[in-house]
Amino acid sequence: MSLTDPPPPYSRVLPLIVAVALFMENMDSTIIATSLPAIARAIGTDPLALKLAVTSYLLSLAIFIPASGWTADRFGARNVFRLAIFVFMLGSIGCALSSSLAEFVIARIVQGMGGAMMTPVGRLVLVRSIDKRLLVNAMSLVTIPALVGPICGPPLGGFITTYASWHWIFLINIPIGLIGLVMATRFMPKIAPEPAGPFDYIGFVLSGLGVGGLAFGLSVLGLEFVPRAIVVALLAVGAIATAAYVIYARRATAPILDLRLLALPTFRASIYGGFLFRLGIGALPFLLPLLLQIGFHLTPFQSGLITFTASLGALFMKAVVAAALHHLGYRPVLIYNSLISAGFLAACASFVPGMPFAAMVAILLAGGFFRSLQFTAVNTIAYAEIEPALTSRATTLVSVTQQLAISTGVAVGALLVEVTLRLKHGAAISAEDFPAAFLVVGALTAASALIFVRLPLDAGAELAGRKARLATTAVKEES
Repeated sequence: MSLTDPPPPYSRVLPLIVAVALFMENMDSTIIATSLPAIARAIGTDPLALKLAVTSYLLSLAIFIPASGWTADRFGARNVFRLAIFVFMLGSIGCALSSSLAEFVIARIVQGMGGAMMTPVGRLVLVRSIDKRLLVNAMSLVTIPALVGPICGPPLGGFITTYASWHWIFLINIPIGLIGLVMATRFMPKIAPEPAGPFDYIGFVLSGLGVGGLAFGLSVLGLEFVPRAIVVALLAVGAIATAAYVIYARRATAPILDLRLLALPTFRASIYGGFLFRLGIGALPFLLPLLLQIGFHLTPFQSGLITFTASLGALFMKAVVAAALHHLGYRPVLIYNSLISAGFLAACASFVPGMPFAAMVAILLAGGFFRSLQFTAVNTIAYAEIEPALTSRATTLVSVTQQLAISTGVAVGALLVEVTLRLKHGAAISAEDFPAAFLVVGALTAASALIFVRLPLDAGAELAGRKARLATTAVKEES
């Protein structure tokens, strides 16, 4: 691989470029949620039908993410990253200009295609461009959009729709995208294309059906705007295609999703433990706004001001994450921090009408801090044992797993609220229907510790800058 290393100032700008792009992608998956009625009136359709715009975006992400690794290797990571931003901008313009449901859904699919490349390829550029010892600080900045985007998307969409026009939800991406294109062209290192081999068309179809069916089916499960039979069919097709892909990938020489990487202990822990952790945490952006708006009768903008405090905790985390991993090590941080994060998530079950907002904000602020630390640790430990030539495959598999985990988290959150409502034979959702959901997803988050406890004691030592310290300790023990 030919790599022109950027000067030190550039290496500090690079994570910011990737973070901004990822923020656009993460926010657009949720920003239209509170604007659907206004958009539906403008294009002459039913708000429930317009939910297809939300799910088509998620479906597009799930289908095209597996192709991102091969595409980056074949055409160069920087080229694909810039193309992804451009495609995302085209989709945004298409959304703003849409005059029918069909046009709007097609535009959202185009947006999803761009977003599917931005997320994994952006991470790939970081991993290939930045020394492993500096990767923790870089990833801590890139982690923030994943936490901020889904939480601030709905209130920001409501604010723009109320005080401006829903078109600006999408048009605001254009100046951001143009800045991203200029910055990427100037500051991103030129990474030469890797020998990519032939494209795995069979794997792409099977993984697309599997990941797409599962992600789409889980996303709409319990939301009652897609017939139950269709949801079951989607999940069945997704499960069958996923099983078929697992069998196929064992024999393929260069599968589009390389499951052989799971043989590495640190990568396996990042995938399995990260899935459980994100499953629980992924339910929070879905459950919390519903609780505040339906249970507490707050406006979308008011609830957004409260939920956004969870993202502020992520900003404070960035200053300490590298030091925490350096002094404590990956294994203790991943084990105990997953339990702490689960505790703060479960603490949301205490949110009841009349509870002081300051108490809720304190819980969300602290929880956001520890969740962000965990996300950074999980994202970086994945690359501890990955060889440079395999980074694109690793990044693709990580991104696919994250997409599935988030979709599963939303589905689990919706299902738990629905089950609670049915058990008490209620006709409408109230604040009393949410505590059980927060407790269950908190327990799922805590269960990730059972995966992390299997990590080697020195897991991620090089990433955390602990290699010399471990070696010194070993010498002292031998003497």
